[in-house]
Amino acid sequence: MHDLVIRGGKVVDGSGAPARGADVAVDGDTIRAVGRVGAGRREVDADGALVAPGWVDIHTHYDGQATWDGELAPSSHHGVTTIVMGNCGVGFAPVRPGTESFLIELMEGVEDIPGPALHAGMDWRWESFDEYLAALESRPRTLDVAAQVAHSAVRAYVLGERAHANDLSDAEIAEMAAVVREGIEAGAFGFSTSQTRAHTSRHGLVPGTFAFRRELVAIARALADAGHGVFQCVSDETSLGNDAAVFDELCDTGVPITFSVAQMPREPWGFRESLDHARDSTAAGRPIAPQVPARPTGMLYGLQSSFHPFVSHPSFEPLLNQPLERVVAELRRPELRARLLAERQRFEGTIWDGLARVWSRMFKLGDPPDYEPPREASVQAAAEREGRRPEEVLLDWLLEDEGRAFVFAPLGSYYAHDLEAVREMLEHPAAVVGLSDGGAHCALICDASFPTYLLAHWTRDRTRGPRLPLERVVHLQTQAPARTYGLHDRGRIAPGLRADFNLIDYPGLKLHAPRMVFDLPGDARRLIQRADGYRMTFQSGVQTFADGEPTGARPGRTLRAGPRGPGYALHAPRA
Repeated sequence: MHDLVIRGGKVVDGSGAPARGADVAVDGDTIRAVGRVGAGRREVDADGALVAPGWVDIHTHYDGQATWDGELAPSSHHGVTTIVMGNCGVGFAPVRPGTESFLIELMEGVEDIPGPALHAGMDWRWESFDEYLAALESRPRTLDVAAQVAHSAVRAYVLGERAHANDLSDAEIAEMAAVVREGIEAGAFGFSTSQTRAHTSRHGLVPGTFAFRRELVAIARALADAGHGVFQCVSDETSLGNDAAVFDELCDTGVPITFSVAQMPREPWGFRESLDHARDSTAAGRPIAPQVPARPTGMLYGLQSSFHPFVSHPSFEPLLNQPLERVVAELRRPELRARLLAERQRFEGTIWDGLARVWSRMFKLGDPPDYEPPREASVQAAAEREGRRPEEVLLDWLLEDEGRAFVFAPLGSYYAHDLEAVREMLEHPAAVVGLSDGGAHCALICDASFPTYLLAHWTRDRTRGPRLPLERVVHLQTQAPARTYGLHDRGRIAPGLRADFNLIDYPGLKLHAPRMVFDLPGDARRLIQRADGYRMTFQSGVQTFADGEPTGARPGRTLRAGPRGPGYALHAPRA
């Protein structure tokens, strides 16, 4: 008799194969059989439900939160059963005693995770990456966690106050490579670096932004020597551009590469070159996995958000960090409203200056949220129709729902005011879904709901263009990302694999509007977005969620790659 049988569901197994009616039998933490199976000690009637593998999210930033929080919301609220963190070159290990604040400041600057929450929540019981993994292992949680070694942490550990320097000696580069290899051999799933000017902190650009090729290649060779590990990077290139030569040299080491892809206005179709190059490289035995979004990275302007176009106005500054009720009451006073609208923002010369005035790409989010609004729904269009300034329209929208409303401001991948570019990315054979940034941008972006949106919008709800096949969408966030990081024991519903799966009420699957909560350590704020339709989520054969609510079970583990776990098996380097 099996421990658990999921009876009569519609199985979408993650491989891309057609959905089929089948039972799923589980013994312990492993799927034993799929098809017609015998009795179970516990039987779940899945008639009318989709049965899909647990979602695998390979681009998150729970590096700090995972040390104190066992639930790891919002990702766990959306059927995610495995996460990869340590992306974009920021992380918390290794760390020299006394330099912890520097790593927190980098994370706060790049990923908008409140520094006070990180200071209050993390106990820093580690120095090496191995000790960091051990600290993670000491906390039970709802899902499995995999970590990467971050470039900025390695530079800070080896170079100290010279962490931002680029005139490095061969000895310094060799020491960094050795530290990375030590982390990989301890169980890290990869190494991450940031090569974008968008990633800054109070110290300037993050360490490694302009690292020379010899440094990156030396680190890639350390991964190859260790026998596993993925090289993750983010850059400013909208097409392959200058990254092509770097990627080719990194591929020569035998290391798989994954990188972020988005559509940017300055080169709106450049992503095609990146995707095609990755396809051709992978076909030649040199794997490159471009991570694409489920929707545009969505800044959510709200009166409680960390940014909105009025946040730097002199009349608004006294309202920062005040109770929402007071903020709303003050902004409704005619004299304050008039003064605020007459003022200029103080972002001149910064990236925020442009973002704060792109009126044609600001939209009411609504509830249920609309992430594919037409051009005529923008602030700019409303202002033109009503004969008002865009600032007046925006302020009125921010005051709706007693100040709890959000204005959606897509950051890339919305050049034509629709999601056709995203659809093209999702349909590309090289694509892997990533970029949710779960755990990051706590008070401005809430894209940890990508998995739910991908399923509901792209296979069922989309009206402004073609939809995608259900089987393709499930594959994109299960087997495809799992395979990218060598997690070959999950990502499909098949005998012998991990019993991580979701039972989904497909017609009832629905995203709610995000809301701001103050539940991080020190009562710091973050955005949470809930969903209806997840009837049950199972992690390693144990039910962790019922109708979207945690059961209290914490079977999730900290994964170690390589000899200690399911790490990536490298192909042979090119001669």
